[in-house]
Amino acid sequence: MRALLSRFGLMLACAVLVLWSLVPVYWAFATSLTPTPDLTASTVHFFPQTLTLEHYAKLFGIGTTMANDTMVWQQFRAALVNSIVTSLGATILCVALAAAGGYAFVRLNFPGRTVIFILVVATFAIPGYTVLIPLYRIMTTLRLVDTYLGVTLIYVSAFLPLSLWLMRSVYQSLPLSIEEAAQIDGASRLYILARIVLPMAAPGLVAAAIITFLGAWGQFMVPLIFSPTMATKPLTILVPEFATKNFVDYGLINAAGSVAIIVPTLIVIFLNRYLVSGLVAGAVK
Repeated sequence: MRALLSRFGLMLACAVLVLWSLVPVYWAFATSLTPTPDLTASTVHFFPQTLTLEHYAKLFGIGTTMANDTMVWQQFRAALVNSIVTSLGATILCVALAAAGGYAFVRLNFPGRTVIFILVVATFAIPGYTVLIPLYRIMTTLRLVDTYLGVTLIYVSAFLPLSLWLMRSVYQSLPLSIEEAAQIDGASRLYILARIVLPMAAPGLVAAAIITFLGAWGQFMVPLIFSPTMATKPLTILVPEFATKNFVDYGLINAAGSVAIIVPTLIVIFLNRYLVSGLVAGAVK
C-alpha cells in the first residue's frame, strides 16, 4: 500500500510539473490563433471561440498592404536571421574550443593544468550582470558592440566553461590504450584527436552543441545591451517590442513567441537522446 501511494504521489507530481510547463506554451499558441477583438473581451476563454491566422500573416508579411505590417515582417525576418547567425556561430566556436581545450587538459601535461582548468570553470559561477559594465567598456573600445562577432564572443565566454567541463569528463572516460596504440604506429597527436578521439567523443560534442545553442538562442540580457539596433537584434529582444506605449498586440507577440520556440523545441525532441548520452558519457570511467 505504501509503495502504491508513493508511486501515485510521484505520478501526480510529474503531472503537475508537466502541466506547469506546458500550459503557458498552450496559452501562447492559443492566443496567437485568437482574433484581436476576442483578446480584449471581458470573458476569457481557455479554448479560442474563433480561430484566425491573421497574426501569423502579419508576422510573415502574407497579404499585408499596410506599411506597419510590412515593417513587422522585415523586422521579424532580420531578428530571426540574427538569432540563427549568433547562436550557430557561438555553438561552432564553443564546441571547437571545448573539444581542443578539454583534450589538452586531460592528455597534455603542462604547468598549472589543474589550476587553470578550475579558474576557467569557476567563471561559470560568476553572475553575468556583475561584469556587464567592464565588458561593455571592452566591447566599445574594440568596436564590437552591435556586431555579430561581439555578441558571439560574449556567448562563447558564457558557455565555454560548461562545455569545457563536459568535454573534459568525456575524454577522461575514453580508454587511453587506443591512443597509445596509435602513437606506437606513428600517428601524431592531432591525427589521434581528429580521427580517433573526436568520433568516440561525439555524444559529448553533440551535448555541448545543444547546450550552447539553446543557451544562446534564449539569451535576453546580453543582446538587450550589446545589440541595440536591428543589425544584430535577436528574436528575444524584438518580440517584447511589439508591446508599444499605446497598444499591446497580444496576438502578434504570442505568434512571434510561438515561432521562436519552434527551433529549440525541435532540437529537444529529435536530439534529446544525444543530449542525455552526452551528459552521462563521462559519468562512468
